[in-house]
Amino acid sequence: MWATWWVWVVAGFGLGVLEVLVPGFIFLGFAIGAVLTGVLVGVGLLGANVPLLVLVFAVLSVAAWLVLRRTVGVREGQVKLWDRDINDN
Repeated sequence: MWATWWVWVVAGFGLGVLEVLVPGFIFLGFAIGAVLTGVLVGVGLLGANVPLLVLVFAVLSVAAWLVLRRTVGVREGQVKLWDRDINDN
């Protein structure tokens, strides 16, 4: 089952839908990793070796997350720092 390309693509689209329901760029890196793994299996660059498929999925997911973090991640001034408390007199 894991060596079938469309399983990876469907899982990636499922994770993409989950990202829409739970925003925060948590599942989007996994979704991109799953779709890219499905593409690599579909093209024939990866075989039925499940540990290798999981490793490629993990590496692609981390790479996608890093690219997303760099492009749409934390921006300057996004974090609000409080310098005084409302209870300070």
